[in-house]
Amino acid sequence: MRKGFTRRPQDDSPAVQVKNYITPAGLERLKQEHRFLLFKDRPAVAEVVAWAASNGDRSENADYQYAKRRLRQIDGRIRFLSKRIEAAEVVDPEAPRSDLRASKVYFGATVLYANAAGVEREVSIVGTDEIDLDRNHVSWESPLGRAFMRSAEGDSVVLDAPGGKELLTVLEVRYERIAVEPFREPPGS
Repeated sequence: MRKGFTRRPQDDSPAVQVKNYITPAGLERLKQEHRFLLFKDRPAVAEVVAWAASNGDRSENADYQYAKRRLRQIDGRIRFLSKRIEAAEVVDPEAPRSDLRASKVYFGATVLYANAAGVEREVSIVGTDEIDLDRNHVSWESPLGRAFMRSAEGDSVVLDAPGGKELLTVLEVRYERIAVEPFREPPGS
């Protein structure tokens, strides 16, 4: 090893070391992607690697080098998904809750709120693997999700966002099914 050069270990672990709270639909989406990569995409790319390797000199074979790089990317994603699925703590938003827990914001809540100007918005509090801003799904670890945690209807909370602090009023808290966009195979796969 060269002097002054230290090798950093590859870390495939999820960025967050806490429980991976997720809805049942979100977990199913991760499992669908995992199955696709493991049983369809990886075997197809491995076949390309074998074909490209049979063409001779691998050092100047672009097909071989690209396919090997793609195979490493797929393997990394499979490892990542395996760890996320293993760490999953499924929380069903539709599960019955006590009166106290049903009136406060926790993971899986759909919250209607208003800002100081009176503009109303609705968000659903989901896991980090389910974030979809087009559907107003925000992570429970996001500044908005953290601001709402344990608040109830009528409460005012302070959103500590990068743009500054903002006062928000919780208008309604509901627990209902949260639709998660299903996994779709990439075009051309």
